[in-house]
Amino acid sequence: MFQAHHLIRAHRVLLASTAGLVVLGLLAWWLWPREEPPTGTITISTGSKRGVYQQYGEFLREAIAKDMPGLKVDLELSDGSQKNVEQVATGQADFAIAAADAVETYRLTKAPGYDRLRGMARLYDDYVQVVVPYSSTIRSIKDLKGLRVGVGPKKSGVRLIANRVLRAAGLDPDKDIVPEADTIADGPTRLREGRIDAFFWSGGLPTRGLVDLAKKYRFRFIDIPAGTVAQLHEEGKAYLYYRSSLMPSDAYPSTQRGETVPTLTVANLLITREDTDPRLTEWLTRTVIRSRDTIGRQVHAAQLVDLRTAIYTDPLALHEGARRYYRSVKP
Repeated sequence: MFQAHHLIRAHRVLLASTAGLVVLGLLAWWLWPREEPPTGTITISTGSKRGVYQQYGEFLREAIAKDMPGLKVDLELSDGSQKNVEQVATGQADFAIAAADAVETYRLTKAPGYDRLRGMARLYDDYVQVVVPYSSTIRSIKDLKGLRVGVGPKKSGVRLIANRVLRAAGLDPDKDIVPEADTIADGPTRLREGRIDAFFWSGGLPTRGLVDLAKKYRFRFIDIPAGTVAQLHEEGKAYLYYRSSLMPSDAYPSTQRGETVPTLTVANLLITREDTDPRLTEWLTRTVIRSRDTIGRQVHAAQLVDLRTAIYTDPLALHEGARRYYRSVKP
């Protein structure tokens, strides 16, 4: 009898202790200061109208608003990668998307602030797309000699690549073509109106400007063969970031009609500066990774953002805040 009474008493004490611990735990959870999302204002430099950089930036801003409602995001249009790198390096923007070749070119020239640049995530690949009218007699890059060719603004990533591809084909971009500073915002219209004969574009697949053009105008893509990429690699350094690729046949179905297009690709990076607040970059990196599927439903290229590859931001070292995030999700 004594033993049974003792056991019942011990059981009651245990239940009371457990209940007390639960109450203390709940109280500690309620009183313990939880981390608040970053606040303030940031500037993200994107790209030209109707380009993937600009479209991705718009949807990323929406994702940031949900995760960090007190953080205001200003999106700035720009000429593209080269300008974006400069904007971040010199403090005119806090974050930007830029192609790896443009980042490395900026670093190699030791332009202002080059050593302050840091990476946050590898995003998706840009595909170089050389567009001509369907009825054009242009069949190769060499055939662009003497013609009016949209090669993008001087500070764009497409201008950087176009000039290099033209030189690999034996053409002087300043003398052998009539260079025009067309972007994806105006190049399609000017091609359709006959004011240019061809234009280069470097962007994720599919690009909205070309999707819209395909609805009302027949055009073709010019191949950039693997041999051209091999030639570029011989230059070393920033040229090594180009990879020989095939544009998938379903990128622009009505234009490609089941055919792939030999071309080159280059990785895009989300970049910032060394002195950017690590807590902010940790939160922003988390948003970029977690919003992949949501943004990807609107911007197809965003579907390629992957946690396993995002950490490879070569040629830039990871920002400390981004590194913290990747460590926190490491299996």
